[in-house]
Amino acid sequence: MSNPRVPAPDPALGGPGSPQQVPPPSGSFPIDPATLPEAIRDELLAPDPVAIDTSAEELKDGLNRCPKCGATDIRHKPGTDLLVCLYCRNEWHGERVEELFGFGEGIDQLRDTVVASGAQDIAADAASLMSFKCAGCGAEVTVNTESAMTARCHWCRHVFGVNEQVANGAVPDAILPFHIKKDDAVARIRQFVDKRRLFALKAFKEQFTPDNVTCVYLPYMIVDANASADVAGKAEIETRRYTRGRGKDKKTYYDADVYQVQRHVNFIVDDLPMESTAHRRNLDTRTNTNNIINTILPFDTKNAVKWNASYLVGVTSEKRNLDVAHLRPHLEDQLLSIARAQVVASASRYDRGVRWEQEQLSVHGTRWVSMYLPVWLYSYHQPGKNGGLLHYIAVNGRTGETMGSVPVQQWKLLTVAITVGTFLEGIALWIIGNSS
Repeated sequence: MSNPRVPAPDPALGGPGSPQQVPPPSGSFPIDPATLPEAIRDELLAPDPVAIDTSAEELKDGLNRCPKCGATDIRHKPGTDLLVCLYCRNEWHGERVEELFGFGEGIDQLRDTVVASGAQDIAADAASLMSFKCAGCGAEVTVNTESAMTARCHWCRHVFGVNEQVANGAVPDAILPFHIKKDDAVARIRQFVDKRRLFALKAFKEQFTPDNVTCVYLPYMIVDANASADVAGKAEIETRRYTRGRGKDKKTYYDADVYQVQRHVNFIVDDLPMESTAHRRNLDTRTNTNNIINTILPFDTKNAVKWNASYLVGVTSEKRNLDVAHLRPHLEDQLLSIARAQVVASASRYDRGVRWEQEQLSVHGTRWVSMYLPVWLYSYHQPGKNGGLLHYIAVNGRTGETMGSVPVQQWKLLTVAITVGTFLEGIALWIIGNSS
């Protein structure tokens, strides 16, 4: 029995499943932006970010070669911004991105969002494993960008680095090399702990080994912004001060003139650092002391050089996992704080202070650059409920600024507090007794 013949599709209708055969639902396209909620409409109509290409075309094959002899065994020279070839000992300086890409220029002219290529959005499906084909022997070399940025070919010993700005957030636009050496960082951490050893937890003192400090490059977004703000509120000028009552019932009262004040300020922000990993932005002080890393700022980001994986040989790094959209709300909070500080001087005549009741921020333009910043870290995990508390002591890898968290024995602090309180109370009673 023969199969029934299937009629051929009408050429005028196109192939099976073509748009002509299945017309779109009536009224579904195009979308009229005017019918959308304001927040969605603004996002839809906003111009796409302008990208600044900071990629290193000469390094995309993964081989960072010495400009003098062509060798690939290259290291960062400790204490400097130089790279050094371990074969011919040639030294050279990386190009500063401030001048190379003009990152220090035109901040007051910024409009909309400008994003350097290393700061573009991370692809959700981007892999961490990257493979290279060795130009020397043809072998496949794999680098796990979650924990390393360089690898050595197991056959011909060529050193490979991840330099291509793939969409997994591993390769930034720039890097600020370490200047503080390990022995210096260890000494600073030891000095920091020694000053707090009296109250430190016994287990911490027994396990404290500052030689275990690690050098790590932390990912930041470095932001330039052109903004303005309007603030309004009430301010007071004191006109009279007087007291009523006696002894413990004595109170001081103020009379003041109240004014309605408004201020407008235009300002720019140059190189504002923002952590770009969710882990480091977790400031839950019940589980970690990530907040201390902010206390070792600032970094001299003006001296950052163009990305080259050779700076990371033997050094660990953390990978960026936050995009511009994730960080924008925090940036606006920061800019509003800066705006408040900008208007303080203009309100100094109000000696009773100003209470700002209305604030409006306008961000005219921003520029985002992804950068690795150098930090020496010592960590200690203090057991306890909810997983315990992770303590950090951090050293700025450029300036040596040191800050940290040391676990303390609470009973010692309580004893000292009670002793000091009793001593001060005794002095107060002595003064009262001798003045009566």
